[in-house]
Amino acid sequence: MKRSEINDIIRAGDDFIRSFGFRLPPFAYWSPEEMRARRAEIGGIVGARLGWDITDFGQERFAETGLFLFTMRNGSEEDLRRGGGMCYAEKIMISRQGQVTPLHRHIVKAEDIINRGGGVLALKLFDSDAEGKVDEESEVEVATDGVLRRQAAGAILRLRPGESVTLRPGNWHAFWGEEGDVLVGEVSTVNNDLTDNIFADPVGRFAEIEEDEAPLHLLVSDYPKWFA
Repeated sequence: MKRSEINDIIRAGDDFIRSFGFRLPPFAYWSPEEMRARRAEIGGIVGARLGWDITDFGQERFAETGLFLFTMRNGSEEDLRRGGGMCYAEKIMISRQGQVTPLHRHIVKAEDIINRGGGVLALKLFDSDAEGKVDEESEVEVATDGVLRRQAAGAILRLRPGESVTLRPGNWHAFWGEEGDVLVGEVSTVNNDLTDNIFADPVGRFAEIEEDEAPLHLLVSDYPKWFA
């Protein structure tokens, strides 16, 4: 992806988020230079990889395969292992109409995926087999706003604004927007996008970036380079 494209996606995404009365935290709007100048006080942001995350999953077709994310809070894997402390994370995302987030599962993370507004969020769901691969035969059981429901492997679950689904480790899921773009919330256990995403097909979690202009804001994938 070109940096200019990412900058435009950030601007448009922020407008879309604001249209629902949702506000991102102040650090979302700091320039790269301000973040670098404040490095000594933002260890919690950099270490937890809070911030902007625009990805085309390495497919170079963001409109068809991609996702807009902003991580607002993220706890400690050490706390999660010992069972106490900050064991949670929260993201806001934009799933555009017809824009697919590829089929994947998590090893550790459980998450609530919430339609915060806009169109319909469609999710294709599978369970894992004994080897952790996609089980194309078994029914899938998930909770939608606390209500258990079962559906055939690969069936589409559709969430309208205000509805949510709880996905547990091993639940394979792909999702996209229908009837418009969707503002998506994610509340989960501690999030590690470096190690806890298993994709059904070979894709990249983060975009390869062509630096055709300066970054408007840093992505979480920029942190290692900027704050080495």
